[in-house]
Amino acid sequence: MLRVLLKGSKVVKSINNGNRHLIAMSYHSQESDEDLRLSEWYQKGYQELVNLTEILKNVSLTNGRLLNMEDDSIIKDERISRDLQAFKSLARVLIASPSMQKAISGPCFGKPEERESMVLNSLTRVSDFLNVTAQQRKEVRLTICPQVTQHHIWRGALEEVLKNLRSEIGVLQCHSSTHTLQMGEQIVCSCLQFLANVTQSSDPDSPSWMKLGTQKKADDLPPRKWGDLLEMFYDLMKCLRREKRLVHHVMKLESMKEGLYQIKEVPADKDAGYKESRHQEHLVKKKLSQQLGHSSKCLFTLLLYYLYGSVTDIEVDLCGAIHGKGRTFHLWIGQILTSDNEKMVCSGIKHLNQALKLFKFVWESAGVKGTLALEGHLWAVNAEERLGQNSA
Repeated sequence: MLRVLLKGSKVVKSINNGNRHLIAMSYHSQESDEDLRLSEWYQKGYQELVNLTEILKNVSLTNGRLLNMEDDSIIKDERISRDLQAFKSLARVLIASPSMQKAISGPCFGKPEERESMVLNSLTRVSDFLNVTAQQRKEVRLTICPQVTQHHIWRGALEEVLKNLRSEIGVLQCHSSTHTLQMGEQIVCSCLQFLANVTQSSDPDSPSWMKLGTQKKADDLPPRKWGDLLEMFYDLMKCLRREKRLVHHVMKLESMKEGLYQIKEVPADKDAGYKESRHQEHLVKKKLSQQLGHSSKCLFTLLLYYLYGSVTDIEVDLCGAIHGKGRTFHLWIGQILTSDNEKMVCSGIKHLNQALKLFKFVWESAGVKGTLALEGHLWAVNAEERLGQNSA
């Protein structure tokens, strides 16, 4: 089960027994001078956190982009970006305070390494966190490859990467259109047109089992191959490599380029009949399954699309830890919010759910013996008391 607890600076409801714990940045008088000095530091730190919350209310960082969650508008202010980094860094320190730790059920986020941020951008990163062995990583790859390299998953992931890039270019052009952005948009549109022309046997509007291949004439051009799209990817990456605002999207192009390279000789013929189109799809799946290794960023992107219909890497503010022995293990992670706005909370829960579902999927694919209990924490200053529970 994914257990999500919204924690505020004052009141927390325990998920296990329903008891309430008062979180106060103060200490008893019998504590040492060092404890008192630390108490004063926490009090000042908490006040600074409150001040930053007023500035950053409803601000979120998503896929490298600052957003105002109230109206989904993009924030370009570099000062806000720096303030958000300072806010989360300070929050990580305060979460480790004795009074905050008392309110947490279990030894969560007590160590510095458990309060670091983590970007889930490869199976290697996920497997390292779960302490998955080399043999188990082979099992993970053998389990997921047949699922995520299906032709419609491959094509859908490519389209999602390109559509996200086209959308971002459109946003940038609203502020300042350049020759580079215009050229990049043209290449993206050509790539999407290529994918639109690739035969997909499950197309309900044109059942391929009824479709006969077009008879070729002597002067017809040879059928297109996936290598044609690979060449467009090279041109697109060369065009956008200096555009810092698109770095996250270019990295996704880089990851998908690996898969395109493996199938560059496979035909992508829109005029192929049913039998030939199925053969082409089989070749795509076979080559990708054989060539994409466990550490492949392309394989990980396909997995994200398979699980969520999205290709965006998952970032968590607190990487938590995994503890346990025997047949029971516990894993927890956390997100730090700038407000307890309903939209912010729902976005945070969705984010945690995706991360925990990914951990669970890899854990089960690796065949690890034992039960993995999942727990996600949301943190917000002066948050209203609430408790949520979701399945993962």
